[in-house]
Amino acid sequence: MNPVLIASDVTKRYGDLVALSAVSVTIGRGESVAIMGASGSGKTTLLHALAAVIAPDAGSVRLFAASGAAPLELVGMTESQRSAVRREQVGFVFQEHLLLPELTALENAALPLLVLGMPRREADLRAAAWLAALGLAGMEDRRIGQLSGGQAQRVAIARAQVTGAPVVFADEPTGALDSHTSDEVMAALLHATTGQGRSLVVVTHDADVAARCDRVLHMRDGRLVDAAAAPAAAAVPPTASLAAAAPTPPLPAAADWPAPPRPAAPTAPTASPATPVAAAAAPTPQHPAAADWPAPPLPVAVQNPAAAQNAGASR
Repeated sequence: MNPVLIASDVTKRYGDLVALSAVSVTIGRGESVAIMGASGSGKTTLLHALAAVIAPDAGSVRLFAASGAAPLELVGMTESQRSAVRREQVGFVFQEHLLLPELTALENAALPLLVLGMPRREADLRAAAWLAALGLAGMEDRRIGQLSGGQAQRVAIARAQVTGAPVVFADEPTGALDSHTSDEVMAALLHATTGQGRSLVVVTHDADVAARCDRVLHMRDGRLVDAAAAPAAAAVPPTASLAAAAPTPPLPAAADWPAPPRPAAPTAPTASPATPVAAAAAPTPQHPAAADWPAPPLPVAVQNPAAAQNAGASR
């Protein structure tokens, strides 16, 4: 398996409550994985630990931003380091989409690119391409309140994918939708992730949603209960700190663009036997020149990105 994420013996406590108990799981690149379980089983806590939302108390979570790249060790990172990972390396889709109602569909989808420093024109073109790929061409200027629940959730999927993140985490993405709309949204989510060679981890109570994924994990009392749910992790290169190993977020080439804002050079986390940090003393890498930045990948379905520009000009 070519992994995008390897978690080993992840443990999380809230006081006396053990939310996660030595959970191990590997997510393959381009794989879709569903996590199921009763309320309180730990499935959402596991999702948040894998996505750098929370800091596990023990264990290891290694994210491979690119195939063959040195992994980022998430356990032991500071909040600012985890924030950088969430901003640059992962995408999120939530049950209630969490779109900004005062913005249009296009503005919501383009927002992550603007946060990374991309000029608005290029961000809008790329966001429009994703909206078109998800069946929302012609709806770019609608406010969120003018969209159906399924349409709004597809805008959220576009927002999660527009930066080219290698893995998307979805927390009950169809929980607020009827069965027909749920099928449409799940098809769009799979197309936008595994259909583009990216990974999807989805928490769900819906067996029909889980059945569409490549693999289903079951949580109970903070543990994975399927014997085959956590394959043995293959040998991987030594982990590196965020400052030494985080790749530059994918941005299109343009010599006059400003570099995207990044947090101050983080202090490397203290090394421990469970999570060694191979490059704790490495200097903060320099950003490449703006002209050398690669463009984030467009959806496969969009064969002519210029069409998005023409569509925008006609509005």
